[in-house]
Amino acid sequence: MIILVLSAMAGESKLIAPYLNDLSHRNDTERFRQFASYLLLSTGTPADWGQIAGTAPNNLGLAKAESSLPYELDIDKITRLNSENINSLTYAELWRKLGVQDVAFQIEVKPLFELSIELISNSTHGNEIRYEFEVTTEKLGMPISTDLSGYAVSENYAVKVTSSTAANGVGFLEVDVPNSVNGPALLVVFAKAKANPQMVSFNVFAFDLNSSTLLPNGTFTRLSPLNYVLNASLVSSSVQIHNAQIFTFNYNFSLTEKSEGIQTIEYYIPHLVDSSPMIMMLTGYNGSMSFAEWVAYPQLPLQIGANFTESVARSRIVSLSYIVTINQALYEVVTKWGGTE
Repeated sequence: MIILVLSAMAGESKLIAPYLNDLSHRNDTERFRQFASYLLLSTGTPADWGQIAGTAPNNLGLAKAESSLPYELDIDKITRLNSENINSLTYAELWRKLGVQDVAFQIEVKPLFELSIELISNSTHGNEIRYEFEVTTEKLGMPISTDLSGYAVSENYAVKVTSSTAANGVGFLEVDVPNSVNGPALLVVFAKAKANPQMVSFNVFAFDLNSSTLLPNGTFTRLSPLNYVLNASLVSSSVQIHNAQIFTFNYNFSLTEKSEGIQTIEYYIPHLVDSSPMIMMLTGYNGSMSFAEWVAYPQLPLQIGANFTESVARSRIVSLSYIVTINQALYEVVTKWGGTE
C-alpha cells in the first residue's frame, strides 16, 4: 500500500505557489491539501535555506533543491524543525514564512514504522557478559518483518550485531561485552523492512555496564547536526569528549574533528550512500563520571506547530499524511491544518 501511495504522489506538480493566494478562504480539505503539497514540494527561498545557520527562509518550503523526485525533502530543512537543534526555527517563524495568516498548522516527521527495544536478560560467559535484547517492529500494531543492524557502544568499545524480526515483528539481538568495560552504554538498532529496504526505522536504548548511573540523553552535551557538520555544545568546561562516532545500517566510522572552541567541538559528518538515518554518538567524561550521548541526522522524530488538542471548539482540523524521501530513506510526514470557520 505504501508503494501505491508513493506512486500516486509522483503526479503532483511543484508549480503550486501561484495558486495559493487564489484559493477560497473556506477551511475545506482541498485548501489544506494544497497548502501541504506546497510545503512539501516547494524548496522555499532561498532554495538552500536549510544549510544557512542562524537565518530563516524568505518563504517556507521543505523540498530538496534540484531533486528529480517528488516529495524528496532536504535533510537540513527537516532537521531545523527540531527544537533540540541550536539552529531550529520556531513555529512563529514557520507560520510567518508560510504566509497564510488565517491557518494554523502542525508538522510531524517520523519513521514509517515503530521500533522498540527491551533488555530481557544478561548472563556471564567467562570474561564477557552477554546481553540479550528483544526488538519489535510494527506499524499501528501490525507486525513488520525486517532486517536488523545493531551497535553496542561504550567508551572505546563498539561491537556490531545483526539479526532480523520474524513475521510476527519480533527478533532478538545478543551482545557480548568484556567484563573490563564499564559505564553507561548505548545500543542503536536500525531496521529495514524486507518488503522495501528504503522503509527504515531506528531506536537507541541506554543500558548499564557494571555501573549504577544512567542519566538522560543530552545531560552533558547538546548535539546539533547541520550541513554535514556536527556541533557539540558542552554543558561545562569539565566535560571531555573521548570518542565521536557515526553509525548507519551498513557503516560505522570515527568522526573527524573540524574545529574546537570554548565548550564547543565540531565534527565533519561524512556523506554516506546508505538508505538509513545517521546516528552520531559521543562518549566522554565529566570528572569521574562517564557518559554516552547521541543524536540522529536527520534529527527525527520531531513535531512542531500548533497544539490542536487545545484548539477552540469551532476550529476545523484536517490531518494529511505523506510518504517522503530523505537521504534515500522513506519517512512519514503528518501535517495538521486548522482555521476558524
